[in-house]
Amino acid sequence: MRSHCIMAYKGYAMMQKILYLTILIACLSAAWPVQAQLPKATISESNRYYTVRAVSGDGIYALMRRHGLDGNSCNFTKFYSLNNLQKNAHLIVGRTYELPILVYEFNGRTIRSTIGIDDWNLAVRIQDYNERMLAEKQREKSFKEDQVLWVPYHELYCPEPDLKIPEPVVERQPEESAGKSGSGNRQFPIFGPKHAYTPLVSNRLKGKVFYIVSGHGGPDPGAIGRRGTYSLCEDEYAYDVALRLCRNLVSHGATAYMIIRDKNDGIRSDKFLDCDYDEVVWNDLKIMRQQKPRLFQRSNAINELYEKHKAAGVAEQTTVIVHVDSRNKGERKDVFFYYHPTSSESKEIALDLQKALRKKYRKYRANGQYHGTVTPRDLHMLRETLTPSVYIELANIRNKFDQQRVILESNRQALADWLLEGILD
Repeated sequence: MRSHCIMAYKGYAMMQKILYLTILIACLSAAWPVQAQLPKATISESNRYYTVRAVSGDGIYALMRRHGLDGNSCNFTKFYSLNNLQKNAHLIVGRTYELPILVYEFNGRTIRSTIGIDDWNLAVRIQDYNERMLAEKQREKSFKEDQVLWVPYHELYCPEPDLKIPEPVVERQPEESAGKSGSGNRQFPIFGPKHAYTPLVSNRLKGKVFYIVSGHGGPDPGAIGRRGTYSLCEDEYAYDVALRLCRNLVSHGATAYMIIRDKNDGIRSDKFLDCDYDEVVWNDLKIMRQQKPRLFQRSNAINELYEKHKAAGVAEQTTVIVHVDSRNKGERKDVFFYYHPTSSESKEIALDLQKALRKKYRKYRANGQYHGTVTPRDLHMLRETLTPSVYIELANIRNKFDQQRVILESNRQALADWLLEGILD
């Protein structure tokens, strides 16, 4: 009888231990929940930041713009930090990078309870962001469907901008931009001795900033046309028209930067412009020989200036890229334009310029016909600049009729004047 009692007691004690262990495990699980298993292809296991793989043609600014992060400088700072990159570093095709987008497992109820916030407006902005990324095909599914919520870094960790934006302090010293306007000093040495003095015609463009980029330069003359025994280098003719456009902009109160610079040339009246190789990029940087680094030199220079002016409160900044096309000798081309396919502002600028030229062709061309097109293209200088940007092709440098459009000084000035009208309109 005694042995049966001992066995019953031991059995009861074992059941108590099992019950105790079961309760202990349940308590630990509630206090320290297991992390939800999110898609490994897109979630960083260490920091829970959304990750992407760089593809051919990707730059940091294009990547950030594609994911709606380019409007806040703190996102760029976080991107560099997350990926241990220097500012303006190049991306490596095929490598995975973390974006400043925090990823949460959506609890199926509300965004506020998922993140642990009380701000209703903030929750609405986050929802709008996720829906926009879905509409733009950056997300495959709605966050309500796959339970994965994206939260842009700046929404939680960046200070709100000061609503009292100071008056823009726009420096126009020759070292800063094309030159200095106001207070009687209208000398712009970059335009050359004959054109350095630029009178102020109006203030219609006051407070606006323009970045003028002539194509090629330095070790790369661009396309080369032939006219008798003369070589027509694309970079020289694009530069001359760009200078004239820059001068026009400054004369109406704008701040205009010549990103490609040749201190010796200035605005020239010659029909045949000498080909040289001494052009530099903003801040006197030697132009690189390889195409990709050469283009990043230009877009990086523009983006740094853009950030500076944005911080000063400048609302309107625009990039204008000037080239001369090269096609079959028998093909004539009117001035045509490219814009970036994801930028409505870029398209609007291109259409304004096209409209101005159509008006002028109707007046000055015998048959009144104009065939210049506006087309979307994913070009580096359109994709990697933070500003709305437009890309202009002036003519076919190999066609003898089109050559007249760029080799005659009066035509080069007319092009600059007509483009100005499109900008003013």
